[in-house]
Amino acid sequence: MTANDLRKKYLEFFRRNGHAVIRSAPLIPENDPTVLFTTAGMHPLVPYLLGEKHPQGVRLTDCQKCMRTGDIDEVGDPVHLTFFEMLGNWSLGDYFKKESIAWSFEFLTSKECLGLDLDRLAFTVFAGDEDAPFDEEAFQQWRLHGVPEERIAKLPKKDNWWGPAGETGPCGPDTEIFYWTGPLPAPRVFEPSDKRWVEIWNNVFMQYFKNAEGKFEPLKQKNVDTGMGVERVTAVLQGKSSCYDTELFAPLFRRLDEIRGLAEAPAERVRSERVVVEHIRASVFLLADGVQPGNVDQAYVLRRLIRRAIREGRKLGIKELFTARMAEVVIDQYGEVYPELPAGRENILESLNREEHQFAEALERGTREFEKLLSRVPAHIQNKVLSGKNAFHLYETYGFPIELTVEMAKEAGFTVDMKGYQEAYEKHQALSRQGAEQKFKGGLADHSEATAQLHTATHLLHKALRLVLGDHVAQKGSNITAERLRFDFSHPDKMTPEQLAKVEQIVNEVIASDVPVICQEMAIEDARNSGAIGLFGDKYGERVKVYSIGDFSKEICGGPHASHSGELGHFRILKEESSSRGVRRIKAVLEK
Repeated sequence: MTANDLRKKYLEFFRRNGHAVIRSAPLIPENDPTVLFTTAGMHPLVPYLLGEKHPQGVRLTDCQKCMRTGDIDEVGDPVHLTFFEMLGNWSLGDYFKKESIAWSFEFLTSKECLGLDLDRLAFTVFAGDEDAPFDEEAFQQWRLHGVPEERIAKLPKKDNWWGPAGETGPCGPDTEIFYWTGPLPAPRVFEPSDKRWVEIWNNVFMQYFKNAEGKFEPLKQKNVDTGMGVERVTAVLQGKSSCYDTELFAPLFRRLDEIRGLAEAPAERVRSERVVVEHIRASVFLLADGVQPGNVDQAYVLRRLIRRAIREGRKLGIKELFTARMAEVVIDQYGEVYPELPAGRENILESLNREEHQFAEALERGTREFEKLLSRVPAHIQNKVLSGKNAFHLYETYGFPIELTVEMAKEAGFTVDMKGYQEAYEKHQALSRQGAEQKFKGGLADHSEATAQLHTATHLLHKALRLVLGDHVAQKGSNITAERLRFDFSHPDKMTPEQLAKVEQIVNEVIASDVPVICQEMAIEDARNSGAIGLFGDKYGERVKVYSIGDFSKEICGGPHASHSGELGHFRILKEESSSRGVRRIKAVLEK
């Protein structure tokens, strides 16, 4: 079964069972400042998990684009990916464990769907502790479907519990489904520590709320959130040991072989080949969602992915520009499922070519810096050593991989202090992880009153910018906390002080008029015909929420909002700066 077959079967199965198929949200979260990327299917549905009504109902299913970069340095082994697709089905206060487990079992085992042998399946449930009891219901539901007791492991909270992301919030037990990938027959007794059991599906039951005192209270709205990784399950269904061995990556490997001038494919793919195809695939999806290579946040991650792919390509002997040629394969392969890829083809290819040119220049500058560092070592010293600190400086500042530094040093009669390099690298990693704990902690976004007011202010800012600068202005991203808003928008030039003052004046005039903020649900076409602006037009379903702020602003949106503009206080722009090529960034606050 191919990945396309899996994707179609999954969505059609849940459509038949009353679920609305919703489109994948972009990889850049619109209203969650706790993460750089959409790392799971739950992120775009945060407001609805917290009780807001979803325009398409209480049963949803999707195939969500996801991006996780915590293990980016591990990509290249047979397992790790940065970009992946996650199939999911959702109950927003509707069905619960009985139905969720029954549908999971049917989809996995029925001949019309995946047709997996029950003898190769195993399951885990929450064992219970002082906070919450053993998940007897999930256990008994699996037993009712004929699962032997010895194939259901009862595990503690660290293994079978979801959330909360912070100190408080929704949480609950989950049940995970595993598939035996080793020789048959599978062991009669399920031992979760045996790595030949591969997790293929996770059903989360959000039934508690952890309060500020650490108590677990029953939730009024109980939700179901499930996740099945397309790449991993495709490999399992095809009996492959790695997703890199499936048709998902085969066309990219073929193009890579063509670029390298290989007459036939290698018997086994090496790490550098896997890094190139994985990072190019991820980069294409980020570029299609509006990210441009840069030095901060999502832009920095994209730049790192592209440059790492280029470095690994050089190890494979590729000297010419090649990333755009690789990207064409991704666009053609995924274009039908994700139309934003062919729609952004020109921008994607141009951005990759430009970044590849810039990186070639960075390597040239790095080579000059390398030669300067070596020239400072007196010629009479016999055992010439390049310090670990300097080697890491070449890596961090110019993108020099340590392997390249070692190779060039050897040619010049030097060795490299690898212990010092590793210490500098680990110190950098520790600092990065500290930042990541804040930036990638994930979970439910802030829906406080302050955040709702700042979110409303972005609507006013967006319209004011269009009035002052022109209708070419479109939102390219936002990041909102309880303290400030950050708004990225398309515009080629730095704004003048007069333009910024005018924008501030317009926003504050609307705030002072204290007009109501009205939400209406309507069909997507009706919303557009009414003049509503869609910030990310490819992410919406058939029905949407449209927020009108008096007669001033009308936007398609799903975030939290104030009820009147007068609640916002005084709007003040702190800074206007470049975000990336053709994109400006404004940081602003509301002062009471």
